[in-house]
Amino acid sequence: MSVIVRFAPSPTGLLHVGNARVALINWLFARKSGGSFVLRLDDTDPDRSRVEYAEAIEADLRWLGLSWDRLERQSARLDRYQAAAERLKQSGRLYPCWETSEELEIRRKLALSRGRPPVYDRASLRLTEAEIAAREAEGRRPHWRFKLDHAEVRWDDLVRGACHGHGEHLSDPVLIRADGSFLYTLPSVVDDIDFGITHVVRGEDHVTNTVAQIQIFEALGGPVPGFAHLPLLTDAGGAGLSKRLGSGSLADLRARGIEPMALNALLARLGTSDAVAVQHDLAGLAAEFGWDKFGRGSPKFDLALLERLDSRLVHEMSFAEARESLTELGLSEADEAFWLVVRGNLTRMADAAEWWAICRAELAPATEEVEFTRAAAALLPPEPWDLSSWSVWTEAVKQATGRKGKALFHPLRLALTGRENGPELKTLLPLIGRARALARLEGRVA
Repeated sequence: MSVIVRFAPSPTGLLHVGNARVALINWLFARKSGGSFVLRLDDTDPDRSRVEYAEAIEADLRWLGLSWDRLERQSARLDRYQAAAERLKQSGRLYPCWETSEELEIRRKLALSRGRPPVYDRASLRLTEAEIAAREAEGRRPHWRFKLDHAEVRWDDLVRGACHGHGEHLSDPVLIRADGSFLYTLPSVVDDIDFGITHVVRGEDHVTNTVAQIQIFEALGGPVPGFAHLPLLTDAGGAGLSKRLGSGSLADLRARGIEPMALNALLARLGTSDAVAVQHDLAGLAAEFGWDKFGRGSPKFDLALLERLDSRLVHEMSFAEARESLTELGLSEADEAFWLVVRGNLTRMADAAEWWAICRAELAPATEEVEFTRAAAALLPPEPWDLSSWSVWTEAVKQATGRKGKALFHPLRLALTGRENGPELKTLLPLIGRARALARLEGRVA
């Protein structure tokens, strides 16, 4: 059986790292298995779904490198959900309920006060035709509930192991609101059947939905997929992540200049037995993927850890890996020689722009020892320069001025780069070039 999984966000806010982790794990599972990854936008809520959020979701997934094999929007499939609802009505599994939200809340509180679980009592099934007519005369419209079998449901969860639940302990879930709009549950099951989803990989906050959904799969005559419920990602302090609050949003991480593979490497290994380490490509993460590595504890997303991982990734990047990011920074002219010189001094990729400016743009004088640097300028060797040019030049300056150590090198570094530290000057000097070096040493802007 070919593995087919789906990532099904609602376009009601920006994706946060918790969402990204679920998407990534689905993608890695599919690619490790030679299967397919479906992106499904659950946009049936017209009041909260936004086109700009849908576009942001697609952009975020592309940034992570998570290409999809199929894109579906639930808003285009309402006829399929309506047909499924009619089938369930005809079979007696979907029934109308006439209680208002206020009446249901009163019943819930009453049950809790009596020490009973607030399970819906199916009171609407006992209404007479006259009582239903009276409610219709009041202008009420029913919502529709799925009638659960009062039977045990079992499944072997890829993360949680053997799981079970009993229909008798749950309220019959509402599938259709009084205004005729669908809640998440029925469209999700219909889509999973139609798209041939073999495994539903999602957060553990959906565990309680699984008993009802398995029964809906069976009621519609569809194959029941496998399930994997992942512990929810929290922030470093243990608090939950919310896409509507923008907590740990991918947009924020992109604005910080985080490299996507740093985030992928962290999210793929959080909550597993694998140590967090630099990984340069998704293929490597897919190759090491395995369900047996996942634990039950709640993994914590630590921004400081991500930033350290991001720095290590940048330091190890080849020029071929860095080229696209450099181009996005406006450094399309940067070559491999420049990259290999500066990468070890970057905290993040965006810092490369500052070193490119040092090598290629104008730089104001940055040292007060103008007399010394002018003397050094007069000793600059002719080009072409290579890695030996720095030592040849500074030895000549040393012999001419008697300076050595910090007194020799510090004012030269300040004059040439305006920085207290950075890459070795023997590697920077050829990139700066003789004309700029001469002007900077003489105290001119260059």
